[in-house]
Amino acid sequence: MIAKTFLAGLASLVAIGAASAADLPRREMAPVFVPVPVFTWTGVYFGTHSSYTFSDNQNIRTLGNNPNTATNVALGRRAPNFKAEQDGIGNIGGGLGYNYQFTPGSGFVVGAEADVTWTDIGKRRDYFGPAIAQNNFIPDPSSYRNRLNYLGTVQGRLGYAFDRFLVYGTGGFAYGDVKYQADFFNTANRLAYTGRFKGMETGYVYGGGIEYAIPTDSFLNRFNFIGGLIGASAITLKAEYLRYDLGSRDVLVNNTGLGAPATGSYTSRFRTEGNLIKAGFNYKFGSL
Repeated sequence: MIAKTFLAGLASLVAIGAASAADLPRREMAPVFVPVPVFTWTGVYFGTHSSYTFSDNQNIRTLGNNPNTATNVALGRRAPNFKAEQDGIGNIGGGLGYNYQFTPGSGFVVGAEADVTWTDIGKRRDYFGPAIAQNNFIPDPSSYRNRLNYLGTVQGRLGYAFDRFLVYGTGGFAYGDVKYQADFFNTANRLAYTGRFKGMETGYVYGGGIEYAIPTDSFLNRFNFIGGLIGASAITLKAEYLRYDLGSRDVLVNNTGLGAPATGSYTSRFRTEGNLIKAGFNYKFGSL
């Protein structure tokens, strides 16, 4: 009898305790903090661009190599100094590079890049000498052509990142495929002297640019289906200015033997330099 009474009392106490616990406020679980990844420019990238190329100080200088041709230059029958500026919208180009950022978020960035731009610019310019007694008052025509088919660079980069914005300077080695040609005609419009060169020229390049990494939640990333297919961690937009100089080349403009006036030879010095403005995008590979 005593045991039954004890068990009944114990059961009552348990029931009362359960009821009291139900009336107490429930504890809320603390939210789990998930840190937002900090963007870094560290990683490999490749991309494509379009361009606009123009020169502003490109001349062709001509000298006579014997008394006859030297006199012709002195009289202006052949141009001693002739402007040969070029400009044009380039075709597609592409590049590959690597960046390293010392501190994620904002900080210094160093890198290296190699790229090629299909410039495909060239012009023909004509010169007519003065009508003087030495040419029977008939101007001597001359024709010059210079062309830059493509420009390649291998550059170092140094910049500073403001999170997803990168401002940088760049410089290094430049090379390009060029074509130079000079044709000098006599008063009968027959080719009296000709010279040409086609090949690779090398020099240097320097400049700077800005780049912006599109956030992953931006609506622009909806169009980045290629980046998703190839596993890119980000897509960046870029604009860049470069100054290039491929140096000078002396071209022998020799006589063709078309008549007595065509004696001796000339040397025309061609120069390839200019400015390249690029705009495009890169696919970046690397952790955020």
